[in-house]
Amino acid sequence: MEIKSICENKKQFLDLLLLADEQESMIDKYLERGDLFALYDSDLKSVCIVTRESDDVCELKNIATYEKWHGNGYGSKLLHHIFSHYKGKYTTMIVGTGDSPWILRFYEKNGFRISHRVKDFFIDNYDHPMFDDGIQLVDMIYLSKAL
Repeated sequence: MEIKSICENKKQFLDLLLLADEQESMIDKYLERGDLFALYDSDLKSVCIVTRESDDVCELKNIATYEKWHGNGYGSKLLHHIFSHYKGKYTTMIVGTGDSPWILRFYEKNGFRISHRVKDFFIDNYDHPMFDDGIQLVDMIYLSKAL
């Protein structure tokens, strides 16, 4: 297994990034200003993007694993890599996600705790309704983790 920092041609990972954030115009808002990491285990399994939000805070903007590899620990391995990478550079990492039980469990299992909610985020910022497991995403749930 290898995790690479990707500095050029980040759009080549768009198909995978769209699994976690299904509107390309939203990805475009953070893709170039963020650090992109790709996890390979014989081939590409997962990617994530982290942005600087302040002197003390970075944000996990996107993390995605190909669906056929869900449950194999690739997302968690990628998270633990970025935790180590940013420790000492920032004091806190935040992540925003939809109100989906399985996603919230994933983040909580990896040390994040619910911080706050942004009401109607998905309705106000996306050009189409977003669904996860048949439930429409409305509010953005923010979680944070001390680094």
